[in-house]
Amino acid sequence: MPDIAIEVLALVAAVFAVAGLIKGVIGMGLPTVSLALLTATLGVKQAIALMLVPSLVTNLWQALSGGALRQILRRLWSLLAGAMAGIWFGTALLARADAAVVAGIFGLLLCAYAGYSLATPQIRPPGRHETWLSPIVGTVAGAITGLTGSFVVPGVLYLQALGLPRDVLVQAMGVAFTFLTVALAASMSNHGLLSADLGLISLCAVVPTALGMVAGQRVRRRLPEAVFRRVLFSALFALGLYICARAVL
Repeated sequence: MPDIAIEVLALVAAVFAVAGLIKGVIGMGLPTVSLALLTATLGVKQAIALMLVPSLVTNLWQALSGGALRQILRRLWSLLAGAMAGIWFGTALLARADAAVVAGIFGLLLCAYAGYSLATPQIRPPGRHETWLSPIVGTVAGAITGLTGSFVVPGVLYLQALGLPRDVLVQAMGVAFTFLTVALAASMSNHGLLSADLGLISLCAVVPTALGMVAGQRVRRRLPEAVFRRVLFSALFALGLYICARAVL
């Protein structure tokens, strides 16, 4: 058991160092990358629990960096309210669902997100439909987040379609992820999916995450971001296929 515990700690540290590195380079991707790697090794339920604290710390910092917080909350409150309500429903499903089925769903979402990011199609903004569409998208995205830990489909795609300036979009994703991580942690704890041991390991993972982010910021100055994004999303697509195949087999 001690050997296994040490191996798990080493794996978690390595995963969050890599995820932090990627976030340092492109400014996003920590929950997605850490979930993908941990789901492929430890399982989806453990992966969601382990990514909570590093995700909360990094996204809270991102949410508070910038001067558009009030503007973002005024525009996105209905999206966030729907998402937090949906999380409770999704987590209830997670508590009862077969881990292989959840992993397969996450693998499909990962492939969809990576494929979209590689193709970079233009999504039409919601325009005058935003008022009623935001809470619906938020609820669906929240339910998927509660089930798989991932907000990228359709949550991040919808945020990108709103036409926010780049800096405001980055801050808006930080705000959304902060609210959702808190709601996800509370819901998982309520359903008995967040143990003290997992919470402690998640807290410890903040250190390799921070070190990875510092390294990633240095890499950003030397490596073209477009090249890094192509490599990253190609790898995520392949990893999504692997997770799907593993869930089926």
